[in-house]
Amino acid sequence: MNKVPELHEVLYLSTLAPGAPLKTVADIAARARRANQTSGITGLLVFDGMQFCQHIEGPRKAVLALTERIRHDPRHVDVDILHHGPLAQRRFRHFGLGYTAVEDVDVLARLRDVGAEAALAQFLALVSTLDLDG
Repeated sequence: MNKVPELHEVLYLSTLAPGAPLKTVADIAARARRANQTSGITGLLVFDGMQFCQHIEGPRKAVLALTERIRHDPRHVDVDILHHGPLAQRRFRHFGLGYTAVEDVDVLARLRDVGAEAALAQFLALVSTLDLDG
């Protein structure tokens, strides 16, 4: 009998690398959707024009490997893990990678200083107000 992998989640904030064109964001989303499907990862990427906030979830090993790739991706700087830990059930099971943009440039920045649980709660509250592109 195969054991189901433990679900894990990571919420991070990062900044688009200086000089990176905005089309980089569309490239990231398109490639991630394909790769995430293969790895069993789902999640949501929110972008405010400069900062990314992404929630990724899936098998622990795959999520941690993706997190390391993101940390070393030259398209991101100032990668800050806001929350990580085990997950009872997927929050974004319908999205290989949902993507949306927000116009309020402070909404994501505010997540950086509130602590892990509050950052996750504020991100999930934000999600409920967004028009999502899955």
